[in-house]
Amino acid sequence: PRMADDPLECVLTTWAADRPVLQQIRREIFIREQKVPESDEWDDDDWVSVHALVRLNRDPVGTGRLNPAGKIGRIAVLPGLRGRGIGALITRRLLEEAHHRGIREPYLHAQLQAVPFYEKLGFASEGDVFDEAGIPHVRMKHALE
Repeated sequence: PRMADDPLECVLTTWAADRPVLQQIRREIFIREQKVPESDEWDDDDWVSVHALVRLNRDPVGTGRLNPAGKIGRIAVLPGLRGRGIGALITRRLLEEAHHRGIREPYLHAQLQAVPFYEKLGFASEGDVFDEAGIPHVRMKHALE
């Protein structure tokens, strides 16, 4: 569990401003750990999305993004720091930003093992399971108030 005095911060940024650190986190999680081909990891959405960046003691430890269509994605937390609420912090920050931008139903493509995590944050599954980068996913949407 996260301590109240943890020096944890979550900021919104852009690909242009923080690309090296965003890439470092995503390379560790998606390319090294989950074996996603590097050619599948980087896309044009990176340039047009707003990115959340979490730092712990000023060290980058997590990221995620929200594209203009309302898709939340690339939620990643470094191994060893999972289960401390960092992924939820990223997701909630991106949901707040979606609301701020007038996006009524933000959505994401959840890896199957992450479905319970997103359900706790108010997402509901819709449709069939599909393959994305060799990993089973399901589309989930979040209805904002």
